[in-house]
Amino acid sequence: MQAQDLLRQLRMPELGDMRQIMRCLPTNTLMGMGAFAAVTTYWYATRPRALKPPCDLSLQSMEMEGGEYIRKSVLMEGDKPMTHFYSDAQTMYEVFQRGIHMSSNGPCLGSRKPNKPYEWLSYQEVADKAEYLGSALLHRGHSKDSDKFIGVFAQNRPEWTVAELACYTYSLVCVPLYDTLGTEAISYTIDKATIATVVCDVPDKAKLILDCVSGRKHSIRIIILVEPFDADLVARGQECGIEIISMKEMEAIGKANHKKPMPPTPDDLALVCFTSGTTGNPKGAMITHRNVISNCAAFIKITEVHCALSRNDIHMSYLPLAHMFERVVEGVVLCHGGRIGYFQGDIRLLMDDLKTLRPTVFPVVPRLLNRMFDKIFGQANTPLKRWLLDFASRRKEAELRSGVVRQDSMWDKLIFRKVQASLGGRVRLMITGAAPVSPTVLTFLRAALGCQFYEGYGQTECTAGCTMSMPGDWTAGHVGPPLPCNILKLVDVSEMNYFAANGEGEVCVKGPNVFQGYLKDEEKTLEALDKDGWLHTGDIGKWLPNGTLKIVDRKKHIFKLAQGEYIAPEKIEILYMRSDPVAQAFVHGDSLQACLVAIIVPDSDFLPGWAKKRGLEGSFIELCKNKELKDAILEDLVRLGKEGGLKSFEQVKDITLYPEMFSVQNGLLTPTLKSKRNELRNFFREQINQLYSTIKM
Repeated sequence: MQAQDLLRQLRMPELGDMRQIMRCLPTNTLMGMGAFAAVTTYWYATRPRALKPPCDLSLQSMEMEGGEYIRKSVLMEGDKPMTHFYSDAQTMYEVFQRGIHMSSNGPCLGSRKPNKPYEWLSYQEVADKAEYLGSALLHRGHSKDSDKFIGVFAQNRPEWTVAELACYTYSLVCVPLYDTLGTEAISYTIDKATIATVVCDVPDKAKLILDCVSGRKHSIRIIILVEPFDADLVARGQECGIEIISMKEMEAIGKANHKKPMPPTPDDLALVCFTSGTTGNPKGAMITHRNVISNCAAFIKITEVHCALSRNDIHMSYLPLAHMFERVVEGVVLCHGGRIGYFQGDIRLLMDDLKTLRPTVFPVVPRLLNRMFDKIFGQANTPLKRWLLDFASRRKEAELRSGVVRQDSMWDKLIFRKVQASLGGRVRLMITGAAPVSPTVLTFLRAALGCQFYEGYGQTECTAGCTMSMPGDWTAGHVGPPLPCNILKLVDVSEMNYFAANGEGEVCVKGPNVFQGYLKDEEKTLEALDKDGWLHTGDIGKWLPNGTLKIVDRKKHIFKLAQGEYIAPEKIEILYMRSDPVAQAFVHGDSLQACLVAIIVPDSDFLPGWAKKRGLEGSFIELCKNKELKDAILEDLVRLGKEGGLKSFEQVKDITLYPEMFSVQNGLLTPTLKSKRNELRNFFREQINQLYSTIKM
């Protein structure tokens, strides 16, 4: 009986009992319980959902049979790489035609003048302009079979895309020219491709071409100018045997002599992109329509579920259209009927353009990311602000690790809203490439910007990309698995102790995105493409356990020290640039010396504060001459080298601080922001000799 009484006392309250209990509770308690229930219900309804990745993130690529350690994307169907995504978009001409349909002839290309809104050309207006310009080119003697190369020498603007589409409409080939190559390289490009017509944006570029060809035999017959020009330029052109004509006049000629479109096939050449190599003359990479389309298709495949593009998307075009990275992004946007807004042409006004355009798609390069990162932390100028920023970023990074990407958390509203608003407030897709990006910077900005943010890897010779990170994998320090349009393998580089059997070696790419070779340069083509069609990139990669690729070294720039040790300077430079006060680094060594030295460009924004903590003050120039500060930076570099696993002979023994950034303008960087090692070596020869003269081994 006692046991039964005890069970009755412990029984769950019945409904009537519960009502009685609730009546006895104070009003404040009841209100608190109600509020808790409401908050709990709201949290369950609005809690962030993790993005479901398109594959098992622990296995993003798989090894293929055959014994060569070849790997493919798990998104690839069978063993055949993707050639296209949409059956009605297998050339760049068809991409634009699809865009007309998908947009319902909506806005296509936009530009703006200072302090003005964007003005837009519709898809059909762009198509008409392209047909008129293309018809005029045919009327002036160009055709698929002769004089098919058309030069485009301009900054990003609607007319660039119109000229490119004119080429695609009539099976001609677009050849971008870089305004940073210099007259010698431009002359080489014009001669190599035997270019007869060049589309320029401003008279200064036309003058530069005239400088290149003046007084010698050349192929140029026509220069088409977008902006107004004067009679003096026309007269100077006549002296060189070149007609200067406006783009409007050419369109009028084409309208009066209209030709039906003569679309290309997938295997026809689309572009010849002259790569601005770090040494020697530029090489003209021949890119077919299939090359570009397969690269676009792979991007669409990876993003189709969680970040599919549509006619509502807007892309900010400011990265050079002369490079394939920007070309592929624009191809993806146009294929879905989206809009492309061009910056004003001045990178200093980019933030104003972003706020006006409010893009949803924003490709970036590491240099811009580094500036954003430095600016954000530079504004956290008190201990409390720095602590809040660190705390908020850690909370958002924790969400990223669980697959959650969002812009509506408490931390977004309190801390990161201004950062997101600086890009227009609507960015939902970002991708970075062209150069390595610091894992710290990438992870922080992924958290702060709250959008899907991918990292890719590739080069012009594989159209743009050959790997890209997967949706849901927001870890940093790798470049993702192979794209579904290509397969990858690593091959032995025995002199550097990299072996494919260990999952390390030179990255080699094969697939429909791999280029056709270099224009009229069989020797360089054979260096890049082997007999089986594998593109040898010159980069050293390592497979991670989850099937992603990590770029760890560079093969092409290795050299020997006097004692016979091989050195890969770029690997060391990447490590050293993780030092807070360092903006750029150039590591030098040669076979006549037993150690390495470096030229270090300090970060002008960060250095004064870093120096002040060590009791050192002065102007930026004065700080760069301060031996005590130099020694402190050298000590930090050696520390980072040890943490990064550098051997003793891979560490620099001394450095010089140089106050001016390496740049495209001063000839020390390529237009893709890679170091021109020969130019750097020659430019700093005096400092290098001085460093070696004072080192005691």
